[in-house]
This record gives sequence, C-alpha cells and structure tokens, in this order.
Amino acid sequence: MATSVPLTEDPADFENRRRYPRMEVALPAFIHVGEERYSVQIVDLSPGGAKVKIDATLPVEAQITLSSGTLGRGAVVRWQTGGFMGLCFDIEMNEREMAAQVDRSKALNAWMKARA
Repeated sequence: MATSVPLTEDPADFENRRRYPRMEVALPAFIHVGEERYSVQIVDLSPGGAKVKIDATLPVEAQITLSSGTLGRGAVVRWQTGGFMGLCFDIEMNEREMAAQVDRSKALNAWMKARA
C-alpha cells in the first residue's frame, strides 16, 4: 500500500506554471504503482499532465502509470489534496492523442445521458 506524504506545495502554484491549458474530461482510468492498481477518474487533461480524482493517498514524486482506453502514460505525482491528484506526464501527448481522449470523454458522456 502507498504511504502518505503531505502536500508540499499549493496546487494553485502548479496551475500558474502550466504550459498548456487543461481540457475538462470525465474518463475512468487506472493508476498503477508497482503491484498496486487504483481506480481513478480523470477530470482534466493537457498534453503535459492530468488531474485525477482518487480515494487513495500516494506520495508526491511517486512514479506511476496512468491508463485509460488508448492512453497509457508514465507520470509523476506532483500534488495531492482533497481527493484530487496532479500528474505530470513523462512524455507529452500530441494533438491527435489529446483529441482522441477528449472525443472519448464526449462519447462516454453522451452514452451515459442516453442511458439515463
């Protein structure tokens, strides 16, 4: 099980340093840390990183893998607070990869509305 490490910086500090705007999405995903796997929800996404909703606590600077559909990226945990975690990808996504994830989020949203 991952150990708890307190947040070292305010998440707003990271927001001010972002190179790319974030796109709101709603995508189910998994975070893999060694042998552990955590179910998460990606709530926003950019070519350089993501914000996820997570019930577990992972240490800042933990090396993880985020997987969701066709997305599979190594990342580092940059911050965690209030059930959310900020991730910085090891390799940035290109425009095509970003568009595919945003389109997937829109399709899942439409499917969920149609089922309601």
